[in-house]
Amino acid sequence: MNIQNKIRAPQQANPALQPSKPAGKLGGLKKRRPLIVMALAGIALLGAGYVYWSRGGETAGEPVLATAERGAVEDVVTAVGSVLPLTSVDVGAQVSGQLQTLHVKIGDEVMKGQLLAEIDPVVASAKVEAGTAQLQNYQAQLLQRQSDLALAQAQADRQQRLLAEMATSQDAYDVAQAALKSGQASVRSMQAQIAQSQSTLKADQATLGYSNIYAPIAGTVTAIPAKQGQTLNANQTAPLILTIADLRTMTVSTQVSEADVPKLTIGMEAYFTTLGNPTQRYVGRLRQILPTPTIVNNVVLFTALFDVDNPNKILMPQMTAQVFFVRGAAPDAVLVPVAALQYGNRGAGRAARDGNGAGAGRQGGARGEGRGRRGGGADAASAGANAVRQRPATLTVVKEDGTEEIRNVVVGVSDRVNAEIVSGLEEGEMVIAGSNQAAPGARQGGRALGQPARGGGRF
Repeated sequence: MNIQNKIRAPQQANPALQPSKPAGKLGGLKKRRPLIVMALAGIALLGAGYVYWSRGGETAGEPVLATAERGAVEDVVTAVGSVLPLTSVDVGAQVSGQLQTLHVKIGDEVMKGQLLAEIDPVVASAKVEAGTAQLQNYQAQLLQRQSDLALAQAQADRQQRLLAEMATSQDAYDVAQAALKSGQASVRSMQAQIAQSQSTLKADQATLGYSNIYAPIAGTVTAIPAKQGQTLNANQTAPLILTIADLRTMTVSTQVSEADVPKLTIGMEAYFTTLGNPTQRYVGRLRQILPTPTIVNNVVLFTALFDVDNPNKILMPQMTAQVFFVRGAAPDAVLVPVAALQYGNRGAGRAARDGNGAGAGRQGGARGEGRGRRGGGADAASAGANAVRQRPATLTVVKEDGTEEIRNVVVGVSDRVNAEIVSGLEEGEMVIAGSNQAAPGARQGGRALGQPARGGGRF
């Protein structure tokens, strides 16, 4: 009995130590509800913060302001080109033979007439010697025939006197006259042979002179494809020995698309920068637009040329040039972002929506104010410089008290970012350059320098 009680004892353990029954699904959900609510609230706060950050911390729909500032603006046509020497000469060989000596190397400065190279003159020299000997032979024969002619002349004169005195026969007289004419013809023939020999000798002497290569122009040696000791064959084509270029004046050859060619005019200002020195401008004027285009991948390109001085020889052949053809420039003008301008009737429509005629009144006042400003000397000079490019537009000016005014202005030179205001707006005035409802890129464009949108924002 005691043994059985001991065996059953573990089954009568303390109820507190027994495992509890699992709670239902509903009860577990109630316990986790506060955690879920907190997680959702955190996600909502993060989303709101991201939206606030992406919009620059501003309220959606709030206008982006920019201040009219004074600066420079250019209307340009861009192109890519190469820098080439204005004058360049390929120096070749006119005779065949071995290139014995090269007196220059790449980069050397040479003067016109300077000896550059020497070709083996043995063959040409032999021809000159042979021609000289032949000429001397002909000259000796001429002396002999002139002597024979003198004898024939004397005999003919004697026969003529004897015939007059009836002291000789007619036959002897005729023979003497024939001998005289034959001697004269022989002399003339020898004189012709001598002239021919002299001409041949002159050509051979010139060929011998071509064995020495002289500089045709003054400049810099830019290439030497031939090597000393190389055999040159000038029978078919003239072998290229070296290239001389005058680097004091360079030509920029640019490829301009067919859409931009009508914007170019001969004589317009053009400048370019190089990859090695992008801050240095080299200025010239458009000299020529070649009429024959180049087609690359179905793109029609025309070659435009202009020259620049290179006194220090900083520019080298085949440099890449970023070219800008200046259609208009305003070096000191009142500038606003292009996004602030409205062309056509859009400004008038907004003025009508202002109600009570306030917008129209402000617009009319702006016209009067604009006319008054156009009377100024600086504005008049700017208007004269860009009269062809001026066009009317409207923009919204924000006054110091926060009210808006539709203003008529005259726009001068403009690029893709800024526009010159010839009249109708003063430096320091604030304009609306867009809205935060626009794309992020447009909002950033309204504040190009990252300044605050309110309270004197910059562009």
